[in-house]
Amino acid sequence: MGGGGHLTEAGEPGSGRAGGVYTWEEVQSHCNRNDQWLVIDRKVYNITQWAKRHPGGSRVISHYAGEDASEAFTAFHPNIKYVQKFSETPVHWRVGSNRAKSGPGQKRGHHKRFSTLYVLQAGWLQHDFGHLSVFKKSSWNHVLHKFSIGHLKGASANWWNHRHFQHHAKPNIFSKDPDVNMLHVFVVGATQPVEYGIKKIKYMPYHYQHQYFFLVGPPATHSNLLPRADHTHHDFTPRLGGPGLVLSYYLRYLCCSIPMFGLFGSVLLITFVRFLESHWFVWVTQMNHLPMDIDHDKHRDWPLHLKATCNIKQSPFNDWFSGHLNFQIEHHLFPTMPRHNYHRVAPLVRALCEKHGIPYNVKTMWQGIVDVFRSLKNSGDLWLDAYLHK
Repeated sequence: MGGGGHLTEAGEPGSGRAGGVYTWEEVQSHCNRNDQWLVIDRKVYNITQWAKRHPGGSRVISHYAGEDASEAFTAFHPNIKYVQKFSETPVHWRVGSNRAKSGPGQKRGHHKRFSTLYVLQAGWLQHDFGHLSVFKKSSWNHVLHKFSIGHLKGASANWWNHRHFQHHAKPNIFSKDPDVNMLHVFVVGATQPVEYGIKKIKYMPYHYQHQYFFLVGPPATHSNLLPRADHTHHDFTPRLGGPGLVLSYYLRYLCCSIPMFGLFGSVLLITFVRFLESHWFVWVTQMNHLPMDIDHDKHRDWPLHLKATCNIKQSPFNDWFSGHLNFQIEHHLFPTMPRHNYHRVAPLVRALCEKHGIPYNVKTMWQGIVDVFRSLKNSGDLWLDAYLHK
């Protein structure tokens, strides 16, 4: 079976299946925690042991156990030749043709310069490094990602990778996308509210969630109001080298702020700034996702991730305010593409969607904000109806 450090062929010892053919039913049966196979370019890989060493985290690759991960594999790995060093051949070919791929070719680019705007918007900067979209060498991106999110933001790079890559692998999918894990504070989409209602689950008055979202939603969703235990847990993993960068952020902040504001004033200031930052981040991201389709995994092809996201109209302010993530459709299709190139590929994506009848949703920023409240109210009403009558 699969070795500890490499992807290996999926054949059973002594099965005589080397070089043979697997049916999709066989592949799909290997989708539990202790037995995981997936398909990349019609080749079957046993990732049971490799998942534990996967640099992007075990969950993000395990979410594709029993599935065709070809499109996700290509989208997440800008240097395919390097990644292929971790796979062994021969492998087994599966029955049937590979799933059709669509979408414009991805041309990688690089940022021309760093300005003070990047320092002010350190969140977008670390996002660039985290998606390997700045430098050709992944190692440079990884190092600067740790520095920018750790020293400039006071958060864990490994924590960000652990959550964010799962979001991109399975956006708006319950149990696989951490961003729709609302910790029982909210119910979202059309499926979860009914499930909670039927089971008589009432941790919160969900039919009022559109009203309390403003105060509770951003801090709870962004999880960045104060240093969190799960940040620290991920920072102590050996490959990160300890929590030094995260601690350096708070040490630097306190050394600079205490002489001016005192200890109590410094704590109040950072709490207030985190609160504002949480609102900024959540409104930018949730208007793209929360009003869209949220459900259990339907095993969609990569281009159909468009059902889970939408764009916000382009304007100088919207581009700046959202860090070019108003092009959320393009960002999800091509997560390693530098964000300042999204506007170039957007017309091609839109034309392709029109050709194949795939919805390509674009909203004004005001409409996006209103839709967040509308979707929360609709989900809350669904919960109340199921809670009272089913």
